[in-house]
Amino acid sequence: MTASSVAQAGQAAAPGPRGTRWTVLALLAVAQLMLILDVTVVNVALPDIGVALRLSRDGLPWVMTAYTVCFGGLMLLGGRLADRFGPRRLTLAGLAVFTGASLMSGLAADPAWLLAGRALQGTGAALLSPAALATVLAMFAGADRTKALGVWSGLAGLGSALGVILGGVLTTEAGWRWIFTINVPIGIALLIAVPLVAPSGRAASDQGARPLDVPGALLVTGGTAAAVYGLVNAGSHGWASMSTLTALALAVAGWTTFAWVERHFASPLLAVGLLLRRPTAAGGFLMLVSTGLLVGGFFLTSFLLQHANGYSALHVGLVFIPVAVAIVAAAHTAGHLLTHVPARAVAVTGLILSGAGYGIAALWPGPAQAVTGLSVAAFGIGFCFVTAFTASLTDAPPAESGLRSALVNTFHELGGAAGVAVASTIAGAALVAARPAVTDFRTALTAGAASALAAAVIAAFLVPPVRRRQEDGMPMH
Repeated sequence: MTASSVAQAGQAAAPGPRGTRWTVLALLAVAQLMLILDVTVVNVALPDIGVALRLSRDGLPWVMTAYTVCFGGLMLLGGRLADRFGPRRLTLAGLAVFTGASLMSGLAADPAWLLAGRALQGTGAALLSPAALATVLAMFAGADRTKALGVWSGLAGLGSALGVILGGVLTTEAGWRWIFTINVPIGIALLIAVPLVAPSGRAASDQGARPLDVPGALLVTGGTAAAVYGLVNAGSHGWASMSTLTALALAVAGWTTFAWVERHFASPLLAVGLLLRRPTAAGGFLMLVSTGLLVGGFFLTSFLLQHANGYSALHVGLVFIPVAVAIVAAAHTAGHLLTHVPARAVAVTGLILSGAGYGIAALWPGPAQAVTGLSVAAFGIGFCFVTAFTASLTDAPPAESGLRSALVNTFHELGGAAGVAVASTIAGAALVAARPAVTDFRTALTAGAASALAAAVIAAFLVPPVRRRQEDGMPMH
């Protein structure tokens, strides 16, 4: 997303009272939380969904993947549409699509209906998420923007944790359909409330005359979809399978062609050179690694608890509450630290903590130790989520703020898919065993610890050594 949407929203938002801005943030945060929840909410409900709709083993992963493919693949197009039609209009359109698709998923009578609903949910999320963040960025400045970004960043991890918790509770107590239909009353309430308080930004004056980059949108969506499919497919069929290699090759071809098209299009969806800039690269790297570690950790720990220790879906959801608390505490702590400590130090510390948490679970892979280790890792991952947004946005000029945030969100979806793919590949035998031993997960957890520590070394060189002044939120080097 380009930041003309940021600028236009800012024009309308600037005169608003301070209390109204925080009300808008609260409403949009609830909307964003729903989107992130739906990435992981189906985790513990998949067995019940599979039985109810007679989904094959190959079809089950698509209950998750159909959502993440559309969410991640259409993110940049959603941002461009926000530029043209205004962020509030796209926020409401995305919210309406997401709410309707949630009802469709909850009422699904067969696999095709459910997967179509999940794909539409992802489409709505791709319209809503970048437009909502553009509005937040425009409405806040200085120290208030730092706080707002801390809240927004924390949603990335909190939503993943709450998704597992909520999925377990709803599946056990109300049935799997409620993991989707619970979005409907919340979505309707937001559709009523958001127009009453959100700024009515309008499209920038030059947007109507500029052509929409349809070829670029199709290529980046197709490339991202192929990448997510290849990563998920690797978890069930292996990295050397023809289906995995073909999908990943198509992803590379799609992205390469996209880069060529963007260099020759008059009004490109994305200035490709932006990806090579250090702040953007750092933010994308941190989001990719931290989301992979978090979602991969949930995936492994859920299997460990359910299959090796006989936990019910409800029990799994409840034991993940400390993980959610750890992420909230980390986001709050990181927001304060970044006004005093360089972003590089916060990122490296977070990744070291993540490695330590995975190490605890690997050395003592019992249920209590696994949850304790994941909670420690989640605290470090919370540091990384906040730093990812800060590193990406701290020196962004007005013309790039929204686009950088959309890119970071795209890496969030890719990271989740990659985390599950790598974890399921390494722990393959334990995932298909009827009654695996807890020690069967040790190798995958050790690989997670090694990955986090290797990422800490890279972050020490890649993340810019900047921090924000507490009084105005501007970057300091």
